[in-house]
Amino acid sequence: MSLSAVHGTLSSLKSCQADIGTGMDIVTDVAMDLAETQNEAVHPGIAEMEAMILECAKLDREINYFVDVVQQVTAEVTTQQPESMFSLSAKVKEQFTERIARLSDDELQNHQKVVAFKETMKNSASQAIRESEENVEELDEDLVVTQSQVNFTCPLTQVEMKNPVKNKKCNHHYDEGAILGLIKARHNQKKKCRCPVVGCGNSDVKQSDLIPDQMLRRKIQSQKRQNNST
Repeated sequence: MSLSAVHGTLSSLKSCQADIGTGMDIVTDVAMDLAETQNEAVHPGIAEMEAMILECAKLDREINYFVDVVQQVTAEVTTQQPESMFSLSAKVKEQFTERIARLSDDELQNHQKVVAFKETMKNSASQAIRESEENVEELDEDLVVTQSQVNFTCPLTQVEMKNPVKNKKCNHHYDEGAILGLIKARHNQKKKCRCPVVGCGNSDVKQSDLIPDQMLRRKIQSQKRQNNST
């Protein structure tokens, strides 16, 4: 197998990771449906959903490990004799097995989407109750529109967020692609990324601080459906 074929396979695996992430979002949506229907976050089906999320997180981590190992081993091969290609598979298998053996439950629990799932389940039932109470109250329609625009608009792009993430340090929201792009740009400039929300004192936004906000994403999608129906 040529190195170009190896790199092509890695690209396919990375595409699979995107599908895994989408699947985890779908599982979270189903769990939210259960929690909102029962007005409680403790439901037999939710435990099953959490187990599925953890399995997906494990697969995601394993793909990361495999890609890292293959890239490292192939980088070594390019600096050696062509004969070293014959030992490529054995080296990858050995190093990958060692990495997997060190995969801990704590690492899975800290997976971004696992953290997001747990936070969503924690807040889902109480959120449903609050929304029910708010629906009883009569609110000025202009105020509702203004609140929706503030909650749904990314402070970076100034348009409605598609994949909102919450900064666990300052609790501000951004569209995932926009904030990751800003973090990368600042990193390339060897600078820290300041929270783009006006007046925020958080001067060092890191990717590890960001948690997907499934509830907000759900609200945005619901708002879109309502707008389309009208």
